[in-house]
Amino acid sequence: MSATLQPSWLRSIDTAARHDAWVRDPCVVPPAQRHGSAWSIAKQLHLATLDRSDAGALARRALDEHARLDNGEHGRITLVVCNTVDRACQTFDSLRTAAPAQAIELIHSRFRGAERATWRERSLSRAACTHGSDRIIVATQVVEAGVDISAGCLITELAPWPSLVQRIGRCARYGGRGTVVVVDRGRDERAVPPYTSTELEAAWDALAGLNEAEGSAEVGIAALEHFEDRLPEPSRARLYPYQPQHLLLRRELEELFDTTPDLTGADLDVSRFIRSGTEKDVLVFWTDLPRNKRSGPAAPPPAERQPTRAELCAVPFLAARDWLCGKESGKSRKPRLRPGVRAWTWDWLDGEWVVADRTTLTPGRLVCVASEVGGYRVDRGFDPTSHEPVPTVAPPPSSLATATSAQLDADRRGDSESLSIAAWKTIASHGREVARIAESIAHAVSLPNDLERILSLAGQWHDLGKAHPAFQGAIRHEQRPARQDLAKAPKSAWPKPPKTYRTSDDRDIRPGLRHELASALALFAVLRRHAPLHAALLGPWREALPLLGHTPPAANATTPPTPAEQAVLACSADEFDLLAYLVASHHGKVRVALHAGPKDQDYRGTADGRGLPIRGVREGDVLPSIVLGDAGKPPLPALSLTLEPASLGLSAATGRSWRERTQGLIAYWGPGALAWLEGLLMAADRRASALNTVDPSLAPREEPLR
Repeated sequence: MSATLQPSWLRSIDTAARHDAWVRDPCVVPPAQRHGSAWSIAKQLHLATLDRSDAGALARRALDEHARLDNGEHGRITLVVCNTVDRACQTFDSLRTAAPAQAIELIHSRFRGAERATWRERSLSRAACTHGSDRIIVATQVVEAGVDISAGCLITELAPWPSLVQRIGRCARYGGRGTVVVVDRGRDERAVPPYTSTELEAAWDALAGLNEAEGSAEVGIAALEHFEDRLPEPSRARLYPYQPQHLLLRRELEELFDTTPDLTGADLDVSRFIRSGTEKDVLVFWTDLPRNKRSGPAAPPPAERQPTRAELCAVPFLAARDWLCGKESGKSRKPRLRPGVRAWTWDWLDGEWVVADRTTLTPGRLVCVASEVGGYRVDRGFDPTSHEPVPTVAPPPSSLATATSAQLDADRRGDSESLSIAAWKTIASHGREVARIAESIAHAVSLPNDLERILSLAGQWHDLGKAHPAFQGAIRHEQRPARQDLAKAPKSAWPKPPKTYRTSDDRDIRPGLRHELASALALFAVLRRHAPLHAALLGPWREALPLLGHTPPAANATTPPTPAEQAVLACSADEFDLLAYLVASHHGKVRVALHAGPKDQDYRGTADGRGLPIRGVREGDVLPSIVLGDAGKPPLPALSLTLEPASLGLSAATGRSWRERTQGLIAYWGPGALAWLEGLLMAADRRASALNTVDPSLAPREEPLR
């Protein structure tokens, strides 16, 4: 429900055919039913004009209005809403100076989660609005939604009409009478941000018109509804303009579904759909770090030091640059950190903290700052003028940290095997466990039998790519089982990045190897081996291939398909595409697109004509023969992998491209359902990885290796 949502806002190119039906019978309260406690609350409107630079004048008005309030059932509470964080802070400081004994709260978006979590209990809830309460709350737009308070007096800067309606709703919310003061602090270009002068002028005209229409300056619910009901459509459109720069249409939603990073490792920017205005933030957290005993570069935090939500504070990136590096002028450049300042930005590619500079302090970046640098006060939020050490936020319980650390490490690094740390276990054994759990999940959520079969099959095949020589070569320990089909190994058997993936002779290092891509390509290898004219491969183009100068390939298998291969061969074309996608996407790293990542450009191999890798896999890589499926079944043959699915257009070896296949899946299933199916397999994999079971194919040990 929203007090300001307009039916016209729902119209777009995607909704045009349904829009008339959606708005034909809106949910509104008929005039005859507009009575009762909420409708009878009176809110008296007063208009005022103050200079935007005179914070003291606004503070004095707030103190005067607060002094007039009675200590009623819901206490004496005055809410002052400013349009910018800077003006809110200035007003807060002026109030503190003028009335040091008065309880005053400052609330805006530049606080850490830890401090924000205390607001509801302390002041932003119905429980905090009781007899005896006596406080002035200075806030920004953060109180416009999701805040249940009742202020006897609201003093708000002039804002767009929808914002004013929301703010007025925080005045006398629980009954009684309220006072609303709307202050015009200027409508020139310097005073109006983050809004426009057009929006503010429309709101001011409406307030004046409301007074004339009702015969008194009344802005209770009944008065506002009556006023808006009488507005002609052009006037309503002026009060409720809707001209978003970006619309989240079906095409954009499908583009956002593709989370593949670009060649620099950067993800698609979604901020245009979730932020208004031009402000862009970095996320800052403060931590205690020992200083170097010797001179030299400041030692960075360990890669494992990652912030919790409670520690993060959103800071405008330009303000962060000036705070940490110093303000620049035409003649004075400040490219590096100020002397004595210790700060780092997170490098998503290498999974480590690097010393910050002006160029790396860009929107969306994660910034770690040593607590002695200052820049934050628990009562004022981000404050670049504060040089006092910042109190750090207590870490989460160790059990929670342990439960999430492996997943976070796997997300941070492309070459981390945190999720593969467990007791020794083979690919076949882990695959069977994932398949069984996937079946149980599918049954629990009532998936159709065909989908349950595909999900189970994906669980069986999802880790076959771990048989890749560079993956097996990463597992090194004196007690390592002498076999090349290990999926899990104890922590002590895994080397630290960046040289995780390498063959056993160290001659071939594969930075950023994604075993799940090798698993998906192995499915293509099965079809090429046994049925190259399968409907999921070249079957639809059997007659077209000769016309394109290609001879239809023949099966080259020398042995019958194993039961695991037979299950793949039994898939229809659509089922195969879904199977391959689920296998590839089960870590969220390989999904809609197949192209080289940043680490592939670091590959140093021989000039053998096989080209650069894609996510660590090269053309012609071979997965050795291993057992897949139930024990006692014949092993899979060695499978030669091809990167042909990554090519655009029709491949004479593998048919449709990976991009065409995934786009078809998105079109058929939709982003939501496809992501859900991804999540089901991920959940099965996580649950199976947490099992403390013994692999029957491995000889038992007297003591578990850790």
